[in-house]
Amino acid sequence: MKELWDRIVSDGEVIGKDVLKVDSFLNHQIDPVFIMRMGEELAARFSQAGITKVLTIEASGIAVAMAVGLYLKVPVVFAKKSRAVTQREELYTAEVYSFTRREAVQIAVSSRYLRSDDNVLIVDDFLAHGEALKGLVEVVKQSGAQLAGAGIVIEKKFQHGGDILRSAGIRIESLAAIEFMENGKITFA
Repeated sequence: MKELWDRIVSDGEVIGKDVLKVDSFLNHQIDPVFIMRMGEELAARFSQAGITKVLTIEASGIAVAMAVGLYLKVPVVFAKKSRAVTQREELYTAEVYSFTRREAVQIAVSSRYLRSDDNVLIVDDFLAHGEALKGLVEVVKQSGAQLAGAGIVIEKKFQHGGDILRSAGIRIESLAAIEFMENGKITFA
């Protein structure tokens, strides 16, 4: 998605060799019009897959997932990073390690919102090492639902999470794939 490439170059900030800061439009401050265009593009890529639910993880994936869900006309479910006192039903859980935050969290999705007859599209803002995506895939497996694939806004290919998950047979569609980052410059795949 050329518009996303341009936005990454103009508004993104490369920190070191492996961190891309895009909080001016994606994961701190949100550009809602742009988020809707990205959601529309991801929805179009999976429009023939029979999606019944969009699944993401809180918090940065929610905006894009909501846009995708709107275009596909399906509910959006997000995995919570901490259990709420209101969650008394059975939960599907997985441990996810965040390299950005340098901590592991247990994500949880209520069995009320993810069922075995669902066909799930996972949506997230970044794919790097693949830890969040692996956790969400585990949640889908626990529910007995079908996994249609994953829609990713920005994939950092040099961190190989996408390679590992694709080799496991998971369809991944990324709007922007970065081959490497060096000296503040980004090379797209």
